[in-house]
Amino acid sequence: MLVNFFFELRQVGVPVTVTEFLTLLEALRERVAWVSAQDFYYLARTCLVKDERHYDRFDRVFGEAFEGAEKLFSELLAQVPAEWLKSLSERTLSDEEKRKVEALGGWDKLLETLRERLREQKERHQGGNKWIGTGGTSPFGANGFNPEGIRIGQATTRHRRAVKVWDEREYRNFDDRVELGTRNMKLALRKLRKFAREGAADQLDLDSTIEATARNAGLLDLKLVPERRNAVKVLLFLDVGGSMDDHVRTCEELFSAARSEFKHLEHFYFHNFLYESLWQDNRRRSSAVTSTAQVLRTYSRDYRVILVGDATMSPYEILQPGGSVEHWNKEAGAVWMQRLCAHFPRLVWLNPESPDRWEYTPSVRITRELIDERMFPVTIAGLDRAIDELRRPLSRAAPALAEYGRPPAAEPPEAPRR
Repeated sequence: MLVNFFFELRQVGVPVTVTEFLTLLEALRERVAWVSAQDFYYLARTCLVKDERHYDRFDRVFGEAFEGAEKLFSELLAQVPAEWLKSLSERTLSDEEKRKVEALGGWDKLLETLRERLREQKERHQGGNKWIGTGGTSPFGANGFNPEGIRIGQATTRHRRAVKVWDEREYRNFDDRVELGTRNMKLALRKLRKFAREGAADQLDLDSTIEATARNAGLLDLKLVPERRNAVKVLLFLDVGGSMDDHVRTCEELFSAARSEFKHLEHFYFHNFLYESLWQDNRRRSSAVTSTAQVLRTYSRDYRVILVGDATMSPYEILQPGGSVEHWNKEAGAVWMQRLCAHFPRLVWLNPESPDRWEYTPSVRITRELIDERMFPVTIAGLDRAIDELRRPLSRAAPALAEYGRPPAAEPPEAPRR
């Protein structure tokens, strides 16, 4: 198994050597990691991966090579995983019971009630419908169900109903070296290319050299020209996490195609909707953020902007100050989107969700209105229409719509203690 793992890593481009593989075997012989998939994962990554750029490919190969191994270890030790015991405490609601659970009554009511619970609650609660707890129908807590609540202390999403998440969340960067499943996506992006010769003259111009040599009585007269490059400049904004986890493969293919087609490409990540800050590395999204205002000041109007996301979220996240699920935004996301549309008139939104669902999702309808219906599906036909939109002259580019902003809301309640 380990030998196959070694060759699979080399096959996907991770530069692992025999010496590093022998180091891993020696560490296993000394039981540095023993009967723990997590300990073995970190040990193998430490021994075999020298550059953090290869973490993503290592993770994929590791997951395929050792799928189910941890369960086998647990059976050998006759241990019941803690997750199984924890799941027994979670309430299982039928579809009929879920329909009977009512939302609390809107954004303001939700935050006001959370403040009251934080002041009044003194102990842990489980399975109820009022307090901050687990496994119930309360709007606050983890591992339960509520059509509109605040998630606290839950590792991953379950029903995708939370309007705010009170946990630290981590995402990984998209791999720009993923091989495309189809060449059509790459070919569609090529329609946006606009070639120009810029920079130092370092390439031989054969036709001009022949003509100049003939005019020079046969004496060689070399003529050089700058390299022919794609002069189109693109800004790529990528939604990560949450419901976008279902579309990681599609986004990586699109990201990889854009990387190969455009020399002048800058990318930024966001979660759900555009707010006052963006980031370029998901591993450092808390410490190395870029102000959206700075992006607007740095990049000129001739950049083409492509936003990629499913636009599926609570409408509060777009229209309400403080509506972001991860932080307290003083200005509504719609305000920042309007500024982006006003500064970059050539802008499109690519949505990996099927267009059949767009009309039934309020947040998608709001987003389409904000960007003047310039939302397109991630299909070959959709990419063709999006590229045609981006090729419009600046004078014909679509304008931003009406003001959606609201005055800043009150400050958020103090985060709950764990």
